Amino acid sequence: MSRSPLAVVHPEARIGQNVTIDPFAVIEENVVIGDNCHIFPHAIILNGARIGKDCRIFPGAVVAGVPQDLKFKGEKTTAEIGDRTTLRECVTVNRGTAAKGKTLIGNDCLIMAYSHVAHDCWLHDHVIVGNASQIAGEVDVDDYAIVSGGSLVHQFTRISKHVMIQGGSRVGKDIPPYTLIGRDPIVYCGINIVGLRRRGFTNEQIFLIQDIYRTIYTRGLNNSDALRAIETEYAPTEERDLILNFIKNSKRGIVRGSIDEL
Repeated sequence: MSRSPLAVVHPEARIGQNVTIDPFAVIEENVVIGDNCHIFPHAIILNGARIGKDCRIFPGAVVAGVPQDLKFKGEKTTAEIGDRTTLRECVTVNRGTAAKGKTLIGNDCLIMAYSHVAHDCWLHDHVIVGNASQIAGEVDVDDYAIVSGGSLVHQFTRISKHVMIQGGSRVGKDIPPYTLIGRDPIVYCGINIVGLRRRGFTNEQIFLIQDIYRTIYTRGLNNSDALRAIETEYAPTEERDLILNFIKNSKRGIVRGSIDEL
């Protein structure tokens, strides 16, 4: 371990192998930091933080701050960061509350500068959150989703896999998988073709996803009729079933379609 004498590290913090801790970093008790991490100057790692391997916590970032939730009564909770995840300058990640017990950011994520991840959020793997985005409590963001800079995400919202959300968006509805979301107020703007191709989706898979969303957004059907049409007209596939199950389980309702497509 490379630890600056100007860093403050609680003796009961569990620090892995080959961890670099720069001057003026603060690491409290009841903290676990995995191997090969770099804790930059002025980063603050508070009680309840669990940080995986090969992570980088940049200056001014605060991990495991007390939730900004009036229902929080001091219960023991955690903020957990997966392997190979980067938190850039001044990112804040709050601990969980009794609702879920933890805030989770998965593996291979990039949380850019000045972003906030509130209590009990679960960000899964390969998620990117752009600069100055604010994610409210108990939001779920699934694998490979991108929330572009300056976005505001309402509490309890669900953002599914392979989604791309335009910068500056105000997200108050659930965002179904594979979609491209933009404009103000936000609407469905098509599917995330560039992202899907980068991740190895075939043309056949992409065409299927496009066709399913035409059924949802351009055939003039309500959600219940659209879901029945998809179940009867398309053979079961991973892509079809992910879309169906996401919409069926949405409690906030999904983002509306663009009027240009209706």
